[in-house]
Amino acid sequence: MANTQNPQGNPDPAGSTQMFRAFVDEGPQAPQQAASSGPRVGLIIGVVVAVAIVAAVAWLALK
Repeated sequence: MANTQNPQGNPDPAGSTQMFRAFVDEGPQAPQQAASSGPRVGLIIGVVVAVAIVAAVAWLALK
């Protein structure tokens, strides 16, 4: 198999850096997608708690 990037056999640090950057850039995409559901769940729970508090205050006021 021929080394087409550098035929002398010396490693190319720029090529390795580019491959590493491509690997790093691809890595965080999956956790960000998984984390994006976190704020939605927190928002839904916050709305449910707020409605429950308003309902409890209204119930106590009408009691």
